[in-house]
Amino acid sequence: YAAPEALQAGLASTLAAGTPRVLKQIRGQSGDGVWKVELAQPRANIDAATTLRVRHAKRGSVEETVTFAAFLAQCRPYFAGHGGMLDQAYQPRLVEGMVRCYLVGDHVAGFGEQLVNALYPAPAGASPSEAPQPGPRLYFPPTRPDFQRLKDKLEREWLGELCRLVGIEKSDLPVLWDADFLYGPKDADGADTYVLCEINVSSVYPFPTSALAPLVAETVARLDARRRSGHRGSTV
Repeated sequence: YAAPEALQAGLASTLAAGTPRVLKQIRGQSGDGVWKVELAQPRANIDAATTLRVRHAKRGSVEETVTFAAFLAQCRPYFAGHGGMLDQAYQPRLVEGMVRCYLVGDHVAGFGEQLVNALYPAPAGASPSEAPQPGPRLYFPPTRPDFQRLKDKLEREWLGELCRLVGIEKSDLPVLWDADFLYGPKDADGADTYVLCEINVSSVYPFPTSALAPLVAETVARLDARRRSGHRGSTV
């Protein structure tokens, strides 16, 4: 959503389907500007007085009950400048964690794994303050066996689709970036599926040590290529 008015219309439509949503500001970190939003009571017509249950992903936040109008007012600052918000389906397997794929150009150079359960609800009957908090991020090399299916899908299929959608060549991908995935529903064979959570192309630090050598090699290669072409300027 590029404007508050678009958020109002779009969120009313997605909430009417009856399933929780995740709203996030386009630029943010550490859960700031990321909200789980759902109707307090099912209803098809959403208006300013409709009651929502919302929870901010920022550490220490708890679930709150607010009106639709009040929530929209809270989100208005996220549209300042070139801001905006994304509206995504809430993934019930969130408590199982998130997989971060660290990429150097178009190759996965390592993984991060974290229990990003800041938006997960408290146990039944417990206080909202008892909901689980995020766990530490752990780092792994690109050879981790149970992530190879995700790695292959990302490198062989999804990267090409991403480049076509945004109109760039694979050679134009950042030197270091990452793509975060949540677990989706199991497929018919019982294997994990993955849902893209977000992509980060700035402040990608820390990262697995396995990415350091590929990062240096890619940076040197791009600098050499620019020198040979006579180009002067920044590398990424």
